[in-house]
Amino acid sequence: MAGCIKTNNDVAVEKAQAAIDDKLIANYLSDNGLTGIAKKVTDTSGVYYIVLRQGQGNDLYTSSTQVTVGDTGKLLTTQKIFTETNNFHPSYILGQVILGWRLGIPKINTGGIIRLLIPSRYAYGPYAQPQLGLPANAVLDFDIQLYNVTN
Repeated sequence: MAGCIKTNNDVAVEKAQAAIDDKLIANYLSDNGLTGIAKKVTDTSGVYYIVLRQGQGNDLYTSSTQVTVGDTGKLLTTQKIFTETNNFHPSYILGQVILGWRLGIPKINTGGIIRLLIPSRYAYGPYAQPQLGLPANAVLDFDIQLYNVTN
C-alpha cells in the first residue's frame, strides 16, 4: 500500500505540470482565435471542447457505453498526427478510454463531431506512449466523429 501514497513532492509536480498544460492550451486557443468558441468540459478539468456537429438523438452515456468513432489525434504543440482511423471505425467502452474522451464524447450524439483539447493529466499523464510516438506529459488535440452509441 505504501507505493500508492502520493507525497507532497508528487502533488507539487502534478500541479506544476497542470499549470504548464493549461498555459499551452490557453495560448493555443488564443493564437488560433478559439478563445470564445472552445468551452471547458467542467470548470476544473482543463479539457476544452468545440462541437463541430451536434448529431442526432438523445444518447445516454455510462462507463459501460460502447462508442464507435472515427478520430484523428495530434500532439497539440506540433500538430503532428499520432493516430488516424481514416475508414476504420473502432469501438471502445467509454470507461476504458482516456479521461478526456470520457468527459468530451458525451457532449455530442450519434453523427456528431467534436474537437477535444486534452491536458496530459486527462490523457496519459507523465507516461510516454512510444507506440504512438507521444512523449510524457503530452497535450492532445482530437477530432472525433461519433458513429454509434450502444448501451
